[in-house]
Amino acid sequence: MVGETAVETPVVVEETVKTDKEIIADEEKVDEPEKKADETEKKDEEKKEVKKAEIKPKKPTLHTKDWEENKVYLYQSPRTPQIPSISPQELKLESWLKLHGIVYENVDHKAKLSSKNGTLPFIELNGEEVADSTIISTLATKFDKDMSSHLDQEQKNVEHAMIKMVENHLYWAIMHWRTSSVDNTVKAYKIHLPTFLGSKVPLGLLNLHFKFNVQKKIQKKVKTQGVENIEELSKGDLDVLSTMLAEKEFMFGAEPAMLDMVLYSQLAQLVMVEAEYLCPLRDYVQESCKNLVGLVNRIKDKCWGDDWELATGEKMEHNPHIPKPEPVVEEKKDEVKEEEKDVTEKTEAKEENATETKEEASEKKDEEKK
Repeated sequence: MVGETAVETPVVVEETVKTDKEIIADEEKVDEPEKKADETEKKDEEKKEVKKAEIKPKKPTLHTKDWEENKVYLYQSPRTPQIPSISPQELKLESWLKLHGIVYENVDHKAKLSSKNGTLPFIELNGEEVADSTIISTLATKFDKDMSSHLDQEQKNVEHAMIKMVENHLYWAIMHWRTSSVDNTVKAYKIHLPTFLGSKVPLGLLNLHFKFNVQKKIQKKVKTQGVENIEELSKGDLDVLSTMLAEKEFMFGAEPAMLDMVLYSQLAQLVMVEAEYLCPLRDYVQESCKNLVGLVNRIKDKCWGDDWELATGEKMEHNPHIPKPEPVVEEKKDEVKEEEKDVTEKTEAKEENATETKEEASEKKDEEKK
């Protein structure tokens, strides 16, 4: 009809109701890419783990291939005429080994080797390398050797504090003096640089190398300590140590402790400086702390005995404690000479016998003719 408004009938879309199975199937389809990604990641991780298991850990590179069980192979700096080692750490370690009678060999590596960390000293023990500050503690545990076992807890606390003072103050004072001039190392300990550095480079170039590559590095470390008037401070430390020692044989009485070993290895660097060479700290120790000089000599004699003289001076032996093999060459020469004598005597005897037989034969012929 005209005038009536047309009303649109709404189209009703009926939603199909899905079953539970269909819903689960749709969800699984959506999750399939994620599951595949997870599976591939797991496979990759498994492959990596298999590869890690297949890769064997690298064995440490040993410098002494044919080693003896429980024998310490020591690697350190070369000898000098004045002191077995110009490194307090090396002198402490070797003296500790000697004091406790531990079997060791000082390896002559011609100044070519260092630890994996690039440091000296280091050791090899039972196929493993041990370096840095853990060496003595490792050996002490292995061989059941504790220098401070006789101290009570209060004494151990004092020892700990004193060792820190010596290693963090006195040591750097010695290094400060030693590196202020090349001569304070080379001439003070009578070092022959070509031998010490294991190099055939001309001496002038070695002096420059030692000054700019070796000493400059130590000087930088000294500066990082940020200590001013280091020499005067070290004199104060020496006075404290001298007062503590007083008239005792060692720092805590009749037996040496680890503090004695540490102090000896540092002070020996001063006491053993060539007598005619100027060294203010050495002079101060000898004049104002004479009891500390006595301590150095007692520890030296207790650890080294006659080996000190063999490890320094002109000989500078690496292993004075190891018995020398008998001179086999001379014995062989004597044996050869004796064999030659026997041969000569036998030859002469044969010649005499031949002469006698000839004479007898000629005599028989003469008689037959007659």
